[in-house]
Amino acid sequence: MVPDVNEPLISGDWHTPWRVVIVGSLADVVESTLVTDVSEPCNIDRTDWIHPGVVSWIYWANNHGSNDYNIICKYVDMAVALNLPYVLIDAEWDQMKDGKTIEDAVNYAKSKGIKPLIWYNSSVGWVNGAPGPKYRLNKPEDRERELAWCESIGVVGVKIDFFSGDNQMNMDYYLDLLESTARHHLLVNFHGATVPRGWQRTYPHMLSTEGVYGAEWYNNVPTFTNRAASHNATLPFTRNVIGPMDYTPCAFSDSQHPHITSHAHELALTVLYESGLQHLADRPESFLAQPKAVQQFLGSLPTVWDETLLLDGYPGEYVVMARRSGKTWYIAGINGTDDTKTINLPQTRLPKKLMAEQSFMDSGDKQSPWVINSIATLPATIDCVPRGGFVIVAK
Repeated sequence: MVPDVNEPLISGDWHTPWRVVIVGSLADVVESTLVTDVSEPCNIDRTDWIHPGVVSWIYWANNHGSNDYNIICKYVDMAVALNLPYVLIDAEWDQMKDGKTIEDAVNYAKSKGIKPLIWYNSSVGWVNGAPGPKYRLNKPEDRERELAWCESIGVVGVKIDFFSGDNQMNMDYYLDLLESTARHHLLVNFHGATVPRGWQRTYPHMLSTEGVYGAEWYNNVPTFTNRAASHNATLPFTRNVIGPMDYTPCAFSDSQHPHITSHAHELALTVLYESGLQHLADRPESFLAQPKAVQQFLGSLPTVWDETLLLDGYPGEYVVMARRSGKTWYIAGINGTDDTKTINLPQTRLPKKLMAEQSFMDSGDKQSPWVINSIATLPATIDCVPRGGFVIVAK
């Protein structure tokens, strides 16, 4: 690994950014907020317009953007059915078919009570052959005009994609985008982008960034299929430590390439992975075919947390985490191995008298994959199927 190439010639007084090292136990690392803590405090006057939440997302199932108004409507309707606050209108909305426009799609979402986010090509990375819209955010005057238009038609956030590296030009561009979007009260998700730098403290409307090998790669390459479970069990110890991570989790069906993680494994990722905008990857038909309890879980899922605890785990093998939102605890775990694994559920760090309300586990039967129970006592151990997982909701 080497630093990105920087072309600017620097002279005079200058300083380097923070370099941080987190040292301690695995729990110390996973629960650390150091990267955020050393960043500058919030510089936005008002933050009452910033609302994290779960998003219905079109790309994973279709391997395509959002140039089909009818498909966009299906994802809006899915958000309504699951009680999700957001829908993302992805790439290619500038080439809408059948005489429809982005305004039509935005208005349909708004008419259903769903808040729309829309996609932009950063136009500094993948440009030739890439989807659009392009070159709308690069020049300051174009950027201000475009983002003002977004705000005026009722768009509440932007996903900006395809950056070209970690050099100074890109870093300046990120910060310019954050400044401009703040002025126009637009949430931000950087995709095809670098890892977070703690910017979510300075610019709390930056709710997520990719910087991860996530579920969209079921579209791109077949190698992710057999590596995903171990990879998934590594990310809570590595990438997600440094900030929000747009992995796009929770796919029960297959995309272009199949996956072999279980249903409960996929559901657990929505708790294990922190992202202020949590994009649900699967197609509407798949989510709406799940048991009502799973749909209700997704509709009430927090995307920001008051407390996080690593209960057990080892990178690449398994992980068990507990996250608290208000008085509710979400305890999730996954098995990253190809073997059945008995996973301990240590309770010494959890509140005493914590009572479980519902559990989601694997049956091991592909035809009827769920075991959903109302339970009272937290189990001491859980037997996970290969590449399986679980979620327990408790108070």
